Amino acid sequence: QFPGFDDLYCKFCFVYGQDWVPTAGLEEGISQITSKSDVAPTTLVWNFPINITFKSTNPSGWPQIVVSVYGPDFFGNDVVRGYGAVHVPFTPGRHTRTIPMFVPESTSRLQKFTSWFTGRRPEFTDPRVVAQGEGREVTRVRSQGFVTISFNVVTKDMKKLGYDVSPSDMQTPSLVPVAEGIPKY
Repeated sequence: QFPGFDDLYCKFCFVYGQDWVPTAGLEEGISQITSKSDVAPTTLVWNFPINITFKSTNPSGWPQIVVSVYGPDFFGNDVVRGYGAVHVPFTPGRHTRTIPMFVPESTSRLQKFTSWFTGRRPEFTDPRVVAQGEGREVTRVRSQGFVTISFNVVTKDMKKLGYDVSPSDMQTPSLVPVAEGIPKY
């Protein structure tokens, strides 16, 4: 959902810790351009399946998907319309996540005017910075749109490694090792 914008496409990439290894699928990609329809004038639909498999023996650095949305400006230049990131859910099953998107902003009125006039708006050289905290505290951004992603997650051998991520009566499962979750009497 990007009110006021049309003809958008998205790029995606994954950010993950050093103990994680992708074993199948694409780590990054680009979608087709989508346009608003008369049926749903506020919603843009990409229907772009992403299939990736990771393996790790450590939950630290759990994968995140970074989404960058681009579209034409008034002059026809492709400019960024939003960045966002979300962790891949760690419980098996179907999950839906809505990512609030944002765009970097110029710090002064002169820079804003110059960027509008030249068609070169501020953007990150590497969108992966969105999933990391380092250096983000000095970035000025503005909220702009939302992207909703549906995940179908399958896990394997988590119990063998000592982690219980199966759905239970708890509202929020955790990645606490099984031995730590057992009360000691």
